Amino acid sequence: MSEDLHALSTDELRTRAFARAERTRDVAFVWDVVRHMRGARAIAGEDGSSGAITGSVAEAVHVVRELLGKEPLGEDEPLLRARFLDYLRD
Repeated sequence: MSEDLHALSTDELRTRAFARAERTRDVAFVWDVVRHMRGARAIAGEDGSSGAITGSVAEAVHVVRELLGKEPLGEDEPLLRARFLDYLRD
């Protein structure tokens, strides 16, 4: 089965992984994915100033769009692809 998974696009892996997480109510998986995304790391590094808060909102929107597949994963794709594969193989 793992060979079949490797043939899938990252978008398809993301869709399947999040469908499984939703079905099993696996919040830990979703949180793990978010923690490893570039945008989430940028939000965590903000200092709380008003300018940073505006940036945080924009970064949060970006993270959500990436999670939903509305934006490409960019440089995070190899790491997240591996995470989706691991999750689906378990």
